Amino acid sequence: MKLMWFHLMPYTELPDDFNKKHPSVWVDIHSSLFDPRRAHHMYNDFMDELEYAAEVGFDAVCVNEHHSNGYGLMPSPNLIASSLARRTTDTALCVMGNSLALYNPPTRVAEEFAMIDCISGGRLIAGFPVGSPMDTCFAYGQNPSMLRERYYEAHDLVKKAWTEKETFAFSGRFNQQRYVNIWPRPIQDDPHPPIWIPGGGSIETWRWCAEMDYVYCYLSYYGYKAGLTTMQGFWNEMAKLGKDRNPYRAGFLQFVGVAESRQQALDLYTEPAEYFYGRCLHIDPRFATPPGYTTEATQRAGIESMVSKAANVANPATKAALKATNMKDIVDGGYVIIGSPDEVAEQVRHVATSLNVGNLMLLLQFGNMSKDTTKYNTRTFAETVMPKVKDVFGDWENRWWPKPLAHSQRAAVPTFQPKLVAAE
Repeated sequence: MKLMWFHLMPYTELPDDFNKKHPSVWVDIHSSLFDPRRAHHMYNDFMDELEYAAEVGFDAVCVNEHHSNGYGLMPSPNLIASSLARRTTDTALCVMGNSLALYNPPTRVAEEFAMIDCISGGRLIAGFPVGSPMDTCFAYGQNPSMLRERYYEAHDLVKKAWTEKETFAFSGRFNQQRYVNIWPRPIQDDPHPPIWIPGGGSIETWRWCAEMDYVYCYLSYYGYKAGLTTMQGFWNEMAKLGKDRNPYRAGFLQFVGVAESRQQALDLYTEPAEYFYGRCLHIDPRFATPPGYTTEATQRAGIESMVSKAANVANPATKAALKATNMKDIVDGGYVIIGSPDEVAEQVRHVATSLNVGNLMLLLQFGNMSKDTTKYNTRTFAETVMPKVKDVFGDWENRWWPKPLAHSQRAAVPTFQPKLVAAE
């Protein structure tokens, strides 16, 4: 099993009364709440945490793209990934991902991903999300009914830019380019870097992943209990399409807090968990489901997105359960796995096997968790949980993982020596 360290980069200093005085953490969150001087420290702490996760042995570090919000301060994950490409050695770099429909032209994605792959020596995992309605339709003004069409066309252009050896013209509905000839080009050219598709449960996305032989990643913040139905739906669809149950076809996101004892874990992680579910997922329902964003097939299947759940527009029967903001309900609902190393290892194995997911993306920093607590959670998981779960799915071939250059072919990793600067 692949264990991947995921970072959202949430703003860690939203006020205590945020969800009472402000309608949404996304789209129209007021600029007065953002302090660039404090964000300077947040960004540097976040990047230290990502580098630390690579240092202690996680298979990959993951970053993603969001806009106009206090829940994830990463409008350009490529900036973060390029830094990580220079500061890490063997860890895969999962950019989960670039919202393809927002780039004009999409060849920008092809170029920047190729740069990251070259700098890192072939360690890129390329994530291509359709994008949340808040990011795509409201923050960036895209027509929700045309979003998927834009997305698919952008995907075709990026993929052809990576694989076509000659300069070519591209004439689509949304993109017309006389000369497509990207420089640089990715190291991974057999035939391109692995492509993973993050999603919330769209049937069309499942079918497309099967057709294209891509990894489907269910990025839910409501844990393995709520995610079971969606992942069962995914595997049922794979069976209908004649695909095998190779667990590396799928990824899943899970919050985890591990400590020496269950009580210590509760003491350490209650505040950041309640901060995340009470403030970071405080989304105004008017932004959650713009007409045309959710396809007819997905609506008929009754699959609700993570955004809909966060915005409290879920089915009334499940509404209360999906809006837990106190630690007891958060833990009981499986949103966050909490406990001692043995307890967490047992639950992680259960998540992987019950959902049949070979790529487990772990949120070990969430909410307003401090840098020291994040590093403790990360180190404790790596040292005491990881060895107990790495053997899961060892009999399956993982065809969707990066194929980097041999160490003998790579550039030397720089050694950074901090300079002493006199105090002003």
